[in-house]
Amino acid sequence: MSLFETIVIAIVEGLTEFLPVSSTGHMIITQNLLGMESSDFVKAFTVNIQFGAILSVIVLYWKRFFQSMDFYWKLLIAFLPAAVIGFLAGDFIDSLLENIWVVAIMLILGGVFMLFVDKWFNKTDENQEMNWKRALKIGFFQCIAMIPGVSRSMATIVGGMSTKLSRKNAAEFSFFLAVPTMAAAAGYKLLQLIQDPASTNMLTENLTTLLIGNVVAFIVAMAAIKFFISFLTKYGFKAFGYYRILVGGIILLLLLTGQNLSMV
Repeated sequence: MSLFETIVIAIVEGLTEFLPVSSTGHMIITQNLLGMESSDFVKAFTVNIQFGAILSVIVLYWKRFFQSMDFYWKLLIAFLPAAVIGFLAGDFIDSLLENIWVVAIMLILGGVFMLFVDKWFNKTDENQEMNWKRALKIGFFQCIAMIPGVSRSMATIVGGMSTKLSRKNAAEFSFFLAVPTMAAAAGYKLLQLIQDPASTNMLTENLTTLLIGNVVAFIVAMAAIKFFISFLTKYGFKAFGYYRILVGGIILLLLLTGQNLSMV
């Protein structure tokens, strides 16, 4: 990977990981526009730079991560459904990840859904405290995001709003839940890589590239989270819905014109 490709991919990761727009779909488009092949290192790189994005949440909300053990208990409850389903249906999920048509269709369907989210989930409770029932329901919503193109952020925020959390509180819990979820998924893939001596050497030889990617993803993700919270609180989801429809339409157009799209 060139320095330019490293920075661009890291920017895309940082921008889209926590927004309800599907980072998977954006990685596909970016890889195609840059003319990049889906090599073993590119795949490892896109997994590794997720740690930079995760760190941005911890830095921005560090006080919340050190407030009480109850906070971690709620995160564990919300994390478990996806962990169990991911373990039991891992092969099926991997097969979906290889289907670009699924990504495009889910981007469009999710975009249409988001046009009406603010209308359907416009009631909030005075009590915004996160309890185990809310955490568990959000955890089940997160499982929907195992379908590529859905967006983990979208699924968990909508899950939170369905329990009458405000958009801001639902979004923030979505960020918190991303930490164990993304760390587990990325850590597992990274563990599989380093068990292969050839892959370990590949990562070792490209430490500078990985470091740059993580730093860029970290900085961009911090900015994206701050923007998203402010924008979502004021304007809601409709703009993201239109954007998802546009991105999904671009992928479908590329597929229909015979472009050879591959997953990053």
